[in-house]
Amino acid sequence: MSGFGLEEIGIPGGAYLKDSLSHCTDPLKAIEEFQVENGILLPSLRPMLHLLDLHNVKRLDFHNSIMEELRDKLIAQITELGAKEGRERDRKLKELLTKSFPVIKIKALRPVVMCILKHMAHVEEKYLKILVRDRELYDACDTEVKRQIWKDSQALFGDEVSPLLTGYITSKEDTLFSVDNLHNLFFSPSPKARRQGEMVQKLVHMIGRNVKLYDLVLQFLRTLFLRTRFVHYCSLRAELLMALHDKEVHDITAVDPCHKFTWCLDACIREGRVDAKRSRELQVFLDSIRRGQEQVLGDLSMILCDPYAINFLANSVIRLLHHLMNNDQMPRENSVLVLVLRMLALGLHSWDMIESQVFREPKLDPQIVTKFLPALVSLMVDDEVRKLNSKLPLDERETAIAVIEHSGPPPDAYQAYLQESSVACVLAMHYTLHCASKRDRAGVMRVLGTLATCHQDRAFHDTFLHSLVAALIPMTEEFALEDFCTIVFDEFFLTNISRENVMRHLMKLVWYVHHKLPDNRRETLLKALQPGTHQSENSQTLYENLRRRVAAHQEAQKQPQPSESNDSPLLSMPTPPPVS
Repeated sequence: MSGFGLEEIGIPGGAYLKDSLSHCTDPLKAIEEFQVENGILLPSLRPMLHLLDLHNVKRLDFHNSIMEELRDKLIAQITELGAKEGRERDRKLKELLTKSFPVIKIKALRPVVMCILKHMAHVEEKYLKILVRDRELYDACDTEVKRQIWKDSQALFGDEVSPLLTGYITSKEDTLFSVDNLHNLFFSPSPKARRQGEMVQKLVHMIGRNVKLYDLVLQFLRTLFLRTRFVHYCSLRAELLMALHDKEVHDITAVDPCHKFTWCLDACIREGRVDAKRSRELQVFLDSIRRGQEQVLGDLSMILCDPYAINFLANSVIRLLHHLMNNDQMPRENSVLVLVLRMLALGLHSWDMIESQVFREPKLDPQIVTKFLPALVSLMVDDEVRKLNSKLPLDERETAIAVIEHSGPPPDAYQAYLQESSVACVLAMHYTLHCASKRDRAGVMRVLGTLATCHQDRAFHDTFLHSLVAALIPMTEEFALEDFCTIVFDEFFLTNISRENVMRHLMKLVWYVHHKLPDNRRETLLKALQPGTHQSENSQTLYENLRRRVAAHQEAQKQPQPSESNDSPLLSMPTPPPVS
């Protein structure tokens, strides 16, 4: 390609005019000749130009308006041509591009060239190289053109994708840490609503139908998950695939080996249960992974590590255990329960699997089913006994000793497996949330403290703390009692208060229950929550707002309450007799 400008397509431009004026004897005459030769060659128009002069309309403004009108009509015709199919369309677009590309650096004409490029299924390498070298031209390209550039430029694609991935993580963290958010909680949105999010849809648009770009995004997600351990990248992995499924991008969904499994799991989450039919489909998929296909387990584990999937699977286990308890059945006899535990174990081992590159499904410890689950069911039985006992008339209730037996420390097997097994830990966490959601004071006090020693500190991850705080806030009245505060604060939150995320979640809890706390407890918590200088500005700001909120409440409590005045002269007047 020789160069750019109007001269390249046979139209005299700035260089021609400069040369003419440099070598002419009469510049005014040269300008007039240039205007006549290059103006709009329409005889009926010339008399009207003088009329425009009388109205102080510059010739430049007039010609620009004509150019813009013609440009818009040309773009409309190119768009119409681009909507067609076949070789003839491709030939015409290629011919148009050859003729028009030299004027791409003229801003007024650039939209025409960009429109041609947008509708070309394949743009030649020589054009793409020019677009990449010139940042202004690259930024002006439509996504359809950039996709062809990104295929061979992973760095450029990474630069475009990175802000979207950061924005996605930020939006998740904003939801988790928002103090004002009590209703639209992290796990509230449906799967369909989540993948309609702005960042997911922008990624879908950037990928289009390009399998190579989709694979690059998955590679970025694996790398970032491995580097940061942020499970939200696993959420994005699943949401991106299902967003492409919704748009029927078969070019991609047909080649992603996780598509059918993810689709089936998504349907289960949407329906809120794993029925027998779905469980068979999921199990067949897991069992069909043959030798040589083990790497598929890495992607499957990421999809199952999605916090929404973990939350669904753990809640499903709690529901199934209640069902088994009510029907006098054993956990190991329920095939759906065993499958859900298997998927839960695979999801919780995702990071280890990808980090080690040993793609082997982790074996579920049989004692989780034979020892831990029975211990968990025994706690559920105790909950039901206490609930039934509380409904009986006072004279028919069991003795205090019997109630204490159903409220004592959890079984040894329960506490032991919390420290050794991630599956047991997650199930215990969701059982605790179940007790809190039922406002079962005794149930919460019985098990919350044991979570402080959970395997790999899983109980101090943001998704759980967010849900726990949301479940504890409605139990505000209980925070007036010191024994409840001891369990919640001393035995759980304060054991890991050095972690900034724990501090922020505890601030949110205190934000809503401070008015019920005993004075000494409130002062102790405010001292413990004071951030250090090394902690983030968000924590500093939240603490200052919390301190002001508590101070304002205390000040309001000191104000004297309005009382009726005894000085009113009306009080000395006799009461009128009743009307007969």
